[in-house]
Amino acid sequence: MNGLGNEIVILDLRGAEGGVVPDQVRAIHRAEGLAFDQLMVLFDPRRTDTAAFMRIYNNDGSEADACGNGTRCVAYWLLREGDQRDVKLETAAGVLDCRREGEYSFRIDMGEPRLAWRQIPLRDPVADTRSVDLPIAAIDAAELGPASLVNMGNPHAIFWVQDVEAVDLAKIGPLLEHHPIFPDKANISLANVVARDHIRLRVWERGVGLTKACGSAACAALVAAVRGDLAERKARLSLPGGDLTIEWRESDNHVWMTGPVEFESETGLDLR
Repeated sequence: MNGLGNEIVILDLRGAEGGVVPDQVRAIHRAEGLAFDQLMVLFDPRRTDTAAFMRIYNNDGSEADACGNGTRCVAYWLLREGDQRDVKLETAAGVLDCRREGEYSFRIDMGEPRLAWRQIPLRDPVADTRSVDLPIAAIDAAELGPASLVNMGNPHAIFWVQDVEAVDLAKIGPLLEHHPIFPDKANISLANVVARDHIRLRVWERGVGLTKACGSAACAALVAAVRGDLAERKARLSLPGGDLTIEWRESDNHVWMTGPVEFESETGLDLR
């Protein structure tokens, strides 16, 4: 499947024994027709009110706590038959509420943003995660300016620029992803505020690289924009793969993401 071009493989292991290890994740990514940005692995639920327990892997075998585009794809997979419109998923980051909005459109509760420096997490304390300098010898700091830091299940660093295409994200992405201040590495985004209800975004995903879309990055960018008084609490986030609607609700502090999915193919897989 894909969500805004974010390539997703769902491995449904409900009812099966065992799981997957990083070598198997990388092998699946190399298999013909199965290259992915994220692998969503479904296990039997641990709670009575959820449909599955979900683990998320990047294509380098590392594990992620959140993937909004992949979660929408999983919601489609679980709700593809019948009239049910809502489903709950367990993840390492908590329980996610998913709702079908249309045949191929889903709304996901991505939970509350984490904003304190220990929650990002950062190696060193900072006074304000809304504006943090991330110097790298190979990067002109004046070109990017400070970053806004948000954890939306994954650590995110958002740089505010005039033109998201003018900066070589393929060059600076891996350098900033592995910046020593991020003990768990970070997703790196370039964001441009077109209007208070519209933000353009390009993303370098940790463990993946340049990607057409990243749902958790879109959520993090909206949160960062609101904290900086650059945007309203609901906005359209435009990524290379398409648009997401993101809302940071004041009522419960949760971030909701709405966007499309596409089903591409289904196949059996031998993990032996």
